[in-house]
This record gives sequence, C-alpha cells and structure tokens, in this order.
Amino acid sequence: APSAVMAEGSGGSGRGPPFPGAASVFRPWEQLRRRAATPWARGLLAVAAGLGLYFCFSVLLTKSLVLFLLTVTVFLSTLTPKFYFALTVTSSFISGLIFVFEWWHFRKYGTSFIEQVSVSHLRPLIGGAENSPPAPAAFSAGENESSRQNMPECKVWRNPLNLFRGAEYSRYMWVTGKEPLTYYDMNLSAQDHQTFFTCDTDALRPSDTVMQKAWRERNPQARIKAAYQALELNNDCATAYVLLAEEEATTIVDAERYFKQALRAGEMIYRKSQNCHSQSPQHEAQLRRDTNVLVYVKRRLAMCARKLGRIREAVKMMRDLMKEFPLLSMLNIHENLLEALLELQAYADVQAVLAKYDDISLPKSAAICYTAALLKARAVSERFSPETASKRGLSTAEINAVEAIHRAVEFNPHVPKYLLEMKSLVLPPEHILKRGDSEAVAYAFFHLQHWKRIEGALNLLHCTWEGTFRMIPYPLEKGHLFYPYPSCTETADRELLPTFHEVSVYPQKELPFFIHFTAGLCSFSAMLALLTHQFPELMVIFAKA
Repeated sequence: APSAVMAEGSGGSGRGPPFPGAASVFRPWEQLRRRAATPWARGLLAVAAGLGLYFCFSVLLTKSLVLFLLTVTVFLSTLTPKFYFALTVTSSFISGLIFVFEWWHFRKYGTSFIEQVSVSHLRPLIGGAENSPPAPAAFSAGENESSRQNMPECKVWRNPLNLFRGAEYSRYMWVTGKEPLTYYDMNLSAQDHQTFFTCDTDALRPSDTVMQKAWRERNPQARIKAAYQALELNNDCATAYVLLAEEEATTIVDAERYFKQALRAGEMIYRKSQNCHSQSPQHEAQLRRDTNVLVYVKRRLAMCARKLGRIREAVKMMRDLMKEFPLLSMLNIHENLLEALLELQAYADVQAVLAKYDDISLPKSAAICYTAALLKARAVSERFSPETASKRGLSTAEINAVEAIHRAVEFNPHVPKYLLEMKSLVLPPEHILKRGDSEAVAYAFFHLQHWKRIEGALNLLHCTWEGTFRMIPYPLEKGHLFYPYPSCTETADRELLPTFHEVSVYPQKELPFFIHFTAGLCSFSAMLALLTHQFPELMVIFAKA
C-alpha cells in the first residue's frame, strides 16, 4: 500500500524528490549564498572583519599603554631631585660640547659638521640619492662652449709684488715665530720655478741639471747648497744666482747684488740662445727658458730699486722691460709700475697706464679697479662731506667717483676692510686669487699708504663702499658690472693664507641650523639644571606631573 501511494504521487515520472518539502527548504539558503558572492557583500564582510581586528588591537594597545604609564609613574615616583639635577647637567654638558665643536667646524671649514655627515653618509642610506631630481639635459656643443667661457674660474695667479723669501718672509718668521707662507703656496712657487727656469736641454749642461733638482727640493738649505754646487760647475749659472737672491740673501741689498750677477750671466746666455734658436725645437725651448730668466731678473732688480728708495730708476727699468718684451703682459708688470708711479705721485702717468690696461678685453685686478677709483676719488675727496652731499645732492664728479668705488668693491669686496683698517693685515702670499681675500691682502699691503696720502679718499670710501651690496643682493647668482662672484674663493684663500689670519668671507654665510639648535638645547638644559638645583622639590613635582 505505501508503494502504491508513492507511485501515484510520482505522476508516472519515477524521479520526484525524496521529501515533498525539500525544494522550499533549500531555496533561501541558495539565494543567501548567491548574494554573499557579490562584491559589495564581500567588501562589507571585510570592513566588519577589519573593525573587529581594530577593536581587539585597540583594547590590547590601551591596556599596554596604561600598564606602561603606570610603570613610568612608579619609576618617576622613586626618583630623587639629585637624579634630575644630574640628568639636566649631563644633557647641558653634552649639548655644549656639540655646540662648541659645530662652531669650530663652521669657523674653520665654513660648513656644519652634522649637516655634512647627514648629506654625505645618511642620505644615501635612506635613499635620498634615488629621489633626487634628475640632472638637466646636456647642452649642445656650442652652448656648452659658451657657458664654459662665461663661467668664472678660481684661477690662482702669481703675486706681481711678492716679497723676497730670505730678506722679508724669513725675517718675519724669525721675529714673530709664525710661518707667513703656507705649504700650498710654496708648492705653487716650486712648480712655477720648474716651469720657467728649466727646459729639456738642461741634461746637456751639468750646472742646469743640478739646478733642475734644486727647484724640486723642499728643504731651503738643500736648495741653497745645490745652488752653490751649480756655481762650482759653472760660474755663469743665472738660475743659481736667482735662487741665492731669493732665499739666502737676508737683506734687499744682498738680494740686489745676487740679481746683478744673475743679470750679467743671463744676458750672456740669452744672446747665445738668440743666435741658435732656429736650429731645432730644443734650442727654441732653451730660448724661452732664457727669456723667462732674463725677464724675471730684470723685474726683481726693479723691485729691489723700488724697495731701496730709487723709485725713478725702478720706473725706468719697468718701462724698458715692458717695451722690450711686450708679449709678456700676463706677468702683470704694469701693476708694479702702477705702484711705483703712485709712490712718485705721478697721477697723470698712472692715468696713462690705466687707459692702456683698464680695457674691457683685458683681465681685471684689484690694483686696476681700485687705482681707477682712487684717481676719481682724488678729484672730489678733499671737499667731500656726507652732510653736504645729502642736502645738495652729488655732483657729476662725485657720482663718477662713487660709481668707480662701487665697481671696485664689486670686483673685490674684501679690500675696503683692509684699507679702512677694520681688519689686520698680514704679509701677502706669493700667489693670489683674483676677487679673493688673498688679492685684497696683497693690494692693501702695498697701496694703503697711497690711499692715506690723498686727503679724504678713505672717508669717501667709508661713506660709499657698502652701497655696492644693495646693487647686487644675490652676488653668487648675478653680478652688476662683472660676472657673479665665484663661490670657490673661500676654500682657495684658506690654502693660500696662513692659519693665524682670519679669512674674509663674502657673502657672509648664515649660521647653520644645527648651531642654533645645539645652542638652544644647551641653554635650555642649563636653565633646567639651575632650576633643579635651586628648587628641587618643585621641579620633581613638575617632572612627575
């Protein structure tokens, strides 16, 4: 009977559900599964899971923070005022040491030590180099060549008025115990001597071979000994007399005597080289060397005459030298001539020399720019008064003088402080950097007396020189009458000038952030240490609170 009933209910198909209500029961679950598979449902589940995890972690973090604060509170409650005093004193001491070291490093090298270490070592470790902006695209050949020509170079030049090693620099060292020349400066001079006083044919003459080794010696006594050895081999060795005049002679009179012997030998060798210079390239090189020796000796003889008071004789020797060798203008003999003419107060002759050499196509120098300013200031300085000028305005001559001073200051902004005696002078180095502090020292050392001789010239300079900086507020980026001021002068001047001289820096660098920071930290820690020492209980309560 049950099977018959089932057969009738199946309707003849034989494949009906085992239970009559199964389809209606499973249909809601199927719909729910399909809805859970949609993207918005999955997102809702993810948000719910995230909120649950966040709630769990926040509860755990809150409990951990509360436990940490309770531990810190218990620890602080057990500390005594002596601990707080020791802590603040130690912090002030350490920050003070860092501040002193940062200040010393900035004064000596011009940079912050912490900033330098951060940029050099830490920045590559954290990937700073990868995030740096890309390099600009390369210029074309024409643009690159023009930009290279317009780029000012920090080229070191030989000082046209350099002093004598034995008669002046050594005497200064004997009196003061300070070395006036740096190793870098003397090394440049040794290279100059090897370039000007040696050639490829020196190996053919034993005396010149000895002198070739002498110019490479570092010890002055070894150089002098080698010069005497060269004279034993050849009594007419001009370069040996030059070395003795520069380094062994202790007075200008002795130096002049050696240079006269060098002139006699140098002229004889020069005439021989002229007769055979066309025979081979080696003879041409020997003629260039002999020409350099002769020009050097005549110039130093003129400088000896200038130092010994025979100024007219010195002027004649310099004029003759410039006429005889007009192509050697790069030796700047005209600067020696300018200084001697200023000593004679021959201002018309000075103006004639400036008209020839103060040309836009020729390289400038502090001697050229400041001498031109001095001549224009001479015309108005005696009657110049700041109060009168502010009331009636500047005349045409005064405007020309002020513009000449601004031009000179823009070329070398370090000179006015030495002329106005706001900075102390030292002996000038044997090499100078144009527009740098070394050139300013060399110019002021010889020309300060000429500015003092003209009444009112220094007063006019004092009233007007600082106005130059208003015309060029960003001197490293853009100049007014000259190229932008080179940024490499400070480094080169520190190598040229002695360590006991405070190098003038332009433009003045602002103190780095870390010097301000360490100074503030040191002061704050010292103040806390003082308050802790004076009011221990109150500071303990403040620290616990």
